[in-house]
Amino acid sequence: MRTIMIMAAGALVIVGAMQLTKANAEEPIQRTDLVKNDIDVPGHEAVQVRVDFAPGASAPKHHHPGEEIAYVIQGALEYQLDGQKPVTLMAGQSLFIPTGVAHSARNVGDGKASELATYIVTNGSPLVVPVK
Repeated sequence: MRTIMIMAAGALVIVGAMQLTKANAEEPIQRTDLVKNDIDVPGHEAVQVRVDFAPGASAPKHHHPGEEIAYVIQGALEYQLDGQKPVTLMAGQSLFIPTGVAHSARNVGDGKASELATYIVTNGSPLVVPVK
């Protein structure tokens, strides 16, 4: 009886680990909120987010209710801003994205890519606004 219980517990642990791995594998883009604070400009706040892209992952076209400065921490990210040619940034490079400019980002490297996104945005607005 004890052997059966140990085997059943082991099976549950294995199934749980498989589900956890599957859940993580299904998230090609992970956002980690780092800082959110009011600033001296009335009605605005600073927000900083780390965005991790799995190989081949892309963020769909969107815009923000304020400016964004994207700094590539690792890997290679291609940014497509409306009205401009795509630009590929490597670790250590950054890009300014003006208020309301629709854009997308895509991991064009072989491994994980990460960016540090810093926003100066209107308080209370959604940070990311999808573009149809």
